Amino acid sequence: MISFLIRQISLTADGREIVRAATMEKPQLILGRAAENDIALPDLALEPDHARIEQVDARTIRVRATGTLGFGLDGRTVRSAEIDVAKGAELRFGGHRITVSQGEDGAAILSIRRIDAVSEASEDKDEARVFSLRGLAPGKRLTAWAMALVILIGFLAIPIWSYANRPTGDSRDIYRVRGDKAWSSGPLSQAHHALEGRCETCHQKAFVSVRDSACQTCHKDVHDHAPATRIAMARAKPGLGGQFLNHVAATFGKPPEGACVDCHREHEGAGPMQPAPQAFCTDCHGTLKDRLKDTKLGNAADFGTSHPQFSPLVQTVPGEHPRFARMSLDARPSDDSGLKFPHDIHLSATGGVAQMARSMKTQTGFGDALACKDCHKPTADGVRFLPVNMERDCQMCHSLAFETIGGTVRRLRHGQPDQVIADLRAYYRSSGPTRPIALGGMARRRPGDYAQGQVYHAYFGAVATRPSRADEAIRAVFSKGGACYDCHTVTPPGANGNADWQVLPVHQPMRYMMNGWFDHAAHRTETCESCHAAPKSHDAKQLLLPGIDSCRTCHGGEKSAADVPSGCAMCHSYHSGDGAPWMPADRSAKRDKVVLPRNIRGE
Repeated sequence: MISFLIRQISLTADGREIVRAATMEKPQLILGRAAENDIALPDLALEPDHARIEQVDARTIRVRATGTLGFGLDGRTVRSAEIDVAKGAELRFGGHRITVSQGEDGAAILSIRRIDAVSEASEDKDEARVFSLRGLAPGKRLTAWAMALVILIGFLAIPIWSYANRPTGDSRDIYRVRGDKAWSSGPLSQAHHALEGRCETCHQKAFVSVRDSACQTCHKDVHDHAPATRIAMARAKPGLGGQFLNHVAATFGKPPEGACVDCHREHEGAGPMQPAPQAFCTDCHGTLKDRLKDTKLGNAADFGTSHPQFSPLVQTVPGEHPRFARMSLDARPSDDSGLKFPHDIHLSATGGVAQMARSMKTQTGFGDALACKDCHKPTADGVRFLPVNMERDCQMCHSLAFETIGGTVRRLRHGQPDQVIADLRAYYRSSGPTRPIALGGMARRRPGDYAQGQVYHAYFGAVATRPSRADEAIRAVFSKGGACYDCHTVTPPGANGNADWQVLPVHQPMRYMMNGWFDHAAHRTETCESCHAAPKSHDAKQLLLPGIDSCRTCHGGEKSAADVPSGCAMCHSYHSGDGAPWMPADRSAKRDKVVLPRNIRGE
């Protein structure tokens, strides 16, 4: 095997010799200035590819120049030479000397030494002098001090001087100074864009952090998250590092913990204000029960891994004096709304409802069967759904019409049982008709069980001949098979102390999660059935809300790898007020403009 032993020799500042040896087993070596060469000599006197060194036989090597420049051999310049390694030779390439000799195993030894540098340190200096402009520019230390001085003068001294020399009467506009824009870390958020250029609105004192009093100048109605004493008890005590940072922050005028600026951070972009990071909430709520033993809230540190099951607000007792309670979905709670409504019958693709839907395609736009959207209409912003309305959503199938006079259709008045009773008594006066009323018989038949040729009516023929036909008709309307009974909870006269037939009020909440926020518009790519098991629900009391496991198929914690990383602020508001027990009663549920029962508002 043909081999060369390359010995790089350099000197230290005190004259000691350092040898770096490497063996190359190849028939030919490339020498030049380029770093990729076998022998790379950083010397501007050489070409990138300057020469080839190759072995001719066991005793002879050949050296030849590849460019226009030659090399030195024993004091003369040549372009090619054959050298007997046993006798040796001295080659000169720019500022480097290569001594050729033979090793004990017969290999050619090439000893390389830089001859125009005393040491490695001086060699580095020579290269720096050749390849850089350092000798023509000021030193690094001088440049650094000069730049620091410029920054202090331009961005600190000038603004301070401008502020100190402002007009005496300019007591409010304290930031109308030269150079103050350099102090801003970015534009204001969209919510505070109107304050752009009016720094003094929030920064009321020079070199002092924004205080809560400045925020409350505009945000007068913002209430605390909870009583201050409870927040102080709930907040986890920081470690030694946290205590040190808090001390440093207080030294430089930062407000204490719980200030508005802890969550609402400005100058971070012109778009919406950035939500509070998850850690802001979990500092208290991650281990809340460890410090507040009387709290009813579970610990919540991360939505994907540590969050309690949802607890919606459901109506447990309907009526004039309803009762409500927050119950975990793990307990499979029922919501007694006062309605009798089987979802499975209405969404079936094969029953009588589907047949009627097909017969009304042209008139209403139904499909081959009813779908959720046919009865549930979204609000204008798409966030929630409007309560189901009889006249808008039900009457097309469940008609309360009972006669036509001169082209005008008369209907029993939905939602007004006293008026229904009065209308029926007026209809059956002594001079009235002898035929029964037929609700829905004039236009269409009721879907479901009554689709098989039976007329949906409130009063049957035999009753028309009796003196008490009005009372019989009223009883039929409010009894099983009647127009009111089949959809509503009805109490007869005498029950619960009422003098006449009564219909329990219907409770259709637009939201169940009173302490969380959910936007249907953001989930419009999903089908209703992917979250709500309505097609299999046979009881109106069944609460068709998805549990936390359903949400976790897409949502995870703030730093998770889920499809939708979700921090606390995505669903929860720090200043939430809907039903919060510490909220004033007149502001409770203000966002949804609904009046909650007294026992929900905490009165």
